[in-house]
Amino acid sequence: MLPVVFELSSTAFTQGATIPARHGCTGDDLSPPLAWTAPPDGTASFALVVDDPDAPRRTWQHWLVWNIPPTSRQLGEALGADQHVQGTNDFKKVGYGGPCPPPGHGAHRYFFRLYALDVMLGLPAGASRAELDAAMKGHVLASAELMGKSWR
Repeated sequence: MLPVVFELSSTAFTQGATIPARHGCTGDDLSPPLAWTAPPDGTASFALVVDDPDAPRRTWQHWLVWNIPPTSRQLGEALGADQHVQGTNDFKKVGYGGPCPPPGHGAHRYFFRLYALDVMLGLPAGASRAELDAAMKGHVLASAELMGKSWR
């Protein structure tokens, strides 16, 4: 039997390509559309984490979303902070905060990671990345990743 292949993609950018400005702080700062293939059996929910490991001083959290229903196969563009349960990013707001690298620092990589979980999480909206990671511990069935780049 072949292993489950779980893939994450976007119609806005491809793996390793430039994330359009409309999805960053110099544009409209809209979350990009995302789609994924069928997850493994037993998936009870999805969680999404978007971060920038190239940010000065530490990895910057751009977006935290969880309790996405297991039947979902996409998140549309411009997901509002009132859609799904979302956490507090490093811009100190709940919801999406797009790519916003400091000028002159070269390209930054933005990792979109979708996790298939075997539970719904009991976290309230506004939780932090550390709280999300702790809640997901031991419950990740599979993950899929999409990386895009941005600079200014």
